[in-house]
Amino acid sequence: MDSLLLALDKYYEEMVSIRRYLHANPELSFEEVNTPKYIANFHRELGLEVREGVGGRGVVAVLRGGKPGKTVALRADFDALPIQEENDIPYKSKVDGVMHACGHDGHTATLLILAKALYEMRESICGNVVFIHQFAEEVLPGGAKPMIEDGCLDGVDVIFGTHLWAPTPLGEIHVKNGAIMAAPDMFEVTIQGKGGHGAEPHNAVDAIVLGAQYVSQVQTIVSRRISPLKHAVVTVGQFEAGKAYNIIAEKATMKGTVRTFDEDVRIQIEKELESLAKSICDGANATYEFTYTRGYPPVVNHPEETALLADVAMDVPEVKEVKECVPLMVGEDFAYYLQKVPGTFFITGAKHPDWETAYPHHHPKFNFDERAMLIAAKTMGLATLKYLETFCNK
Repeated sequence: MDSLLLALDKYYEEMVSIRRYLHANPELSFEEVNTPKYIANFHRELGLEVREGVGGRGVVAVLRGGKPGKTVALRADFDALPIQEENDIPYKSKVDGVMHACGHDGHTATLLILAKALYEMRESICGNVVFIHQFAEEVLPGGAKPMIEDGCLDGVDVIFGTHLWAPTPLGEIHVKNGAIMAAPDMFEVTIQGKGGHGAEPHNAVDAIVLGAQYVSQVQTIVSRRISPLKHAVVTVGQFEAGKAYNIIAEKATMKGTVRTFDEDVRIQIEKELESLAKSICDGANATYEFTYTRGYPPVVNHPEETALLADVAMDVPEVKEVKECVPLMVGEDFAYYLQKVPGTFFITGAKHPDWETAYPHHHPKFNFDERAMLIAAKTMGLATLKYLETFCNK
């Protein structure tokens, strides 16, 4: 384990270089072409077994240890977001309107260098390590499910993954047994009224007024319809209506997201959202269309693997504190891996100590302390070796 830590220290500058190259050359979900090629070439040059086009655009590399044993999978995502970067940095995105604003460039660099360090000590490793590089985490239906269907977890006994988290201080590792991230669903409501002249509202059915009522009453679903002992979020993020200031809009479209952990709450909120649209429209002689799209399931960690990860994280020199975190309402398709094999997904703090505030994920000025990548690599690496060691020769 000491050898692994030293190797990762040695390759830290290369890790940063990889991250900055990927940051400058981002690719959107389901449009990744050069990134998977770069990843595959890196692993192939190390000497690993590489499979490309897994599930579509995924890459899987396999390191076979010198001794027989179990198989650990490690996963990193590599897609970017449709955001125009506003950071003034030397490695700023070269692609107009596309940016790594969630740390996936860092996830990829972390896993590549961890593969390099582990490869150097392969003869002493009991078992195998599978490096899963996933496309399209940001956009439904995501890349995890098709990669699993294409065999990325075949023969895998356990899986670990992390997210570099800019709001969390550098040096902190956050773990959570059970649900750590929510199910992120999407809904869309279109209200069809009757257009008219702005001076004659009595001859029209104002879709904007009805839409405003809908948005307002949506706020009561969680506060008045869901048990206060349950976690849930309903957010309307888009409202589109109207073409001119003096015309009563005949149509209003609203889109939003629902975040839940419990299936019964998820079902109830879907019903409440449509029931609300129906009652508002029925009372105003309007009609509506409602669609509800289920996103990823909640990310639910397994107890033994979470405990193992928390234990080894304390052996990472740069880790100052290991905490149990509260569940996050963000979503992650790492959930699908955990439905198939035991494992855990943890948070690696990435806020620079000198930053008074950190721009949130998906912000045009998002960035993170690159030293978090080293902490993530060491934590996942030690967890991998600890797990494989436990079952060596058994």
